[in-house]
Amino acid sequence: MERIIPHVTNETARLRAVVLGLPDSLGPIPTLQETYDAKSYEAVSRGVFPSEADVRHEMQCVLDVLDRYGVRTLRPAPLTDYNQVFARDVAFTIDDTLFISNLIPDRERETEAFASSIFPLIDPAHIESLPEAVHTEGGDVLLYDDILFVGAYFGDDYSSFKTARTNSYAIDFFRERFPHKRVVPIELRKHDREPAKSVLHLDCAFQPVSRGRALIYREGFLHERDVALVEEIFGRDNLFGVTPEEAYYMSTNVVSLSPDALISDRHFTRLNAHLREAWGMTVEEVPYQEISKMGGLLRCSTMPLIRD
Repeated sequence: MERIIPHVTNETARLRAVVLGLPDSLGPIPTLQETYDAKSYEAVSRGVFPSEADVRHEMQCVLDVLDRYGVRTLRPAPLTDYNQVFARDVAFTIDDTLFISNLIPDRERETEAFASSIFPLIDPAHIESLPEAVHTEGGDVLLYDDILFVGAYFGDDYSSFKTARTNSYAIDFFRERFPHKRVVPIELRKHDREPAKSVLHLDCAFQPVSRGRALIYREGFLHERDVALVEEIFGRDNLFGVTPEEAYYMSTNVVSLSPDALISDRHFTRLNAHLREAWGMTVEEVPYQEISKMGGLLRCSTMPLIRD
């Protein structure tokens, strides 16, 4: 069998091969102490944590779209009573290398599932483990050709937050590993229990779409200077600003099928209308609000291996 050589240089080129998370055997509803993001904490505390049946239905809708677009879709090995919905964070592709994340302890078995199913499919010369001190997850890593946007948190209280997933060592690593790229760290607001005060990953506050355009939740950035930098790179007219209410439902967390098409939640009516009418895009709408209660959405569920 021919091994896969990963290739992803941006978020929007035609998607050819992707890993989609699994909705099966999620296990019992977690306790508040077992949650590891603010949205899950809130869902458990309010008694609205999604059912496995609803999660399965929503992920099937995404799979149906991927199939229609001819995307090769891989799935990790199933684990019993373990949440495997958010494939994005287990590993991520930059250029021609698949990097294996150092996940938080609550999620480390997801790496084991990839190790027995996904990683053996990759050409060994194109897969790399991160150094132990480098904390980062795929949701914090966004590619824009020669620019690498990295969500992070540098506060002295980093270790006290379950929602802080990318540290300063990751920024140093990326700059050394990709000297030809401009690495742009973006500090995010963190809170383990209140979603309105927290951004888990960068793709929950920012994402390039289309050609030279992006979605942005400015209030999720910790520093105004980082907002200004994104505006400088893209131009204010090429940014769609997401409101705090829209960000709560994760409106920036779409996934691109090509520069002209993407998958979005059907509840994002203002965003979807703008993408179609102002930016001329094809929007494939799916239901995904139940999965959003677990702290992630469409980009979080998909881990691209190959784009054009």
